[in-house]
Amino acid sequence: MTTVMSLLSENPVVIFSKTTCCISHSIIALIRKFGANPTIYELDELPNGQVIERELMGFGCSPSVPAVFVGKKFVGGANEIISINLESKLKPLLIKANAIWM
Repeated sequence: MTTVMSLLSENPVVIFSKTTCCISHSIIALIRKFGANPTIYELDELPNGQVIERELMGFGCSPSVPAVFVGKKFVGGANEIISINLESKLKPLLIKANAIWM
């Protein structure tokens, strides 16, 4: 989990994705809709993508992408992000992490 944690160190929103995953694309678009500029790591384009994918599965990501971290904390995958958004909790979460401002 060292690799994943090092990639989270300076970014308020980090999304691990794959270029072939349409659900990941939708989650990225949703977060950008709030004005956040997430750092995106496309696992299928990274030389150590398989290592990172195994680490994400250790966090409980199943499937491994999308995996969304806000404020260095694992928030979840697509289901969790959509649920949080429907509960109107995504925007406050992004504000608290300094990913967006009011």
